[in-house]
Amino acid sequence: MDPKDKATPAHAFEALGYGVLKQRYGVKYVNVFERPFEQVDLGDGVKVNFNTDILHSDFVVDIPVMKAHNQTVVSLGIKNLKGLIDIPSRKKCHNTAPGKDLHFWVSKLADRMPPMLTLLDGIYTNERGPGIDGKIHRSNVLVASADVLAADLVGARVLGHAPANVPHLVHAAGHRKRPLDLSDIEVKGERIEDVARYHEYDFQYSATEDGIMPIPLAKQGLKGVYYHKYDLSMCTYCSLVNGLMLSAIRYAWKGEPFDQVEVLTGKSMQPTPGKQKTILLGKCMYRAHKDHADIQEMIAVKGCPPKPADMLKALRQAGIDADPGLFANLDQMPGLFLSRYEGKPEYDESFFKVA
Repeated sequence: MDPKDKATPAHAFEALGYGVLKQRYGVKYVNVFERPFEQVDLGDGVKVNFNTDILHSDFVVDIPVMKAHNQTVVSLGIKNLKGLIDIPSRKKCHNTAPGKDLHFWVSKLADRMPPMLTLLDGIYTNERGPGIDGKIHRSNVLVASADVLAADLVGARVLGHAPANVPHLVHAAGHRKRPLDLSDIEVKGERIEDVARYHEYDFQYSATEDGIMPIPLAKQGLKGVYYHKYDLSMCTYCSLVNGLMLSAIRYAWKGEPFDQVEVLTGKSMQPTPGKQKTILLGKCMYRAHKDHADIQEMIAVKGCPPKPADMLKALRQAGIDADPGLFANLDQMPGLFLSRYEGKPEYDESFFKVA
């Protein structure tokens, strides 16, 4: 959440055993936020700041987890490179420019990479990712190629998605004048058909006269909340707290309709006339609508990303009696999701640390 936080990445490196790799083999590891960035012009108006170490490497090994992604359908080798650009560049990817949206920007991220091997890690795959609240499958699949687009086209098929239905892969193939049907790719090893498994990527929302919200909340009977579905303009940092807001609303429901509360996220959403209270979640949404005539009572959460304490205050102001514990213990939420897999032998923690 905070690029200036050096302690959390350092702890992760040690817990995963990277220190062992350093002692044993001399492997160096870095947090890109502690290293310099330099601007790279990827063409068509796409300029981003990449980690300097990667740009000047002799060879790159790109190892993403194979996962479905709620905005980009899949997140594989090309999308994984978004982790090598700085925070302002990541936010620029989530723009509102017609024809040059998130899919377009992501499609170009591999265009200036040094020679690279892409190794898609599908030992565990993530359905409805990319977050920790996705459904993890033990899939036991690896896909490797020196051609990142080839790896991603095959990886998309392994996750059950036709490349033609993955917009950033359509753009990337178009840039390279490559077919989407895998006709120019030789697949060795297992047949795709034998290892493919459909991974849902989308979160379905329900819209009625009583509210807009994810289907699980609608089935629970919530009324009076208009929590519009996220769009491509919502960046990673607001998406990390989006689930927290929805969980807080869900657990605050006591059977009585809320007071026509609308929640707007990202950069593109517009207020709906007639709503009693409008929560503007994040700095971008606040700047877009702070003077909007259709807002009766504006409740602004201005942070970038929003602070949990401010989110709690906003919900309370809107008449939603959210549990403060959810916001105070945000760092413990991963444990709640990971507990689903506890005691199941196919989910072995030894895969995630160096012995």
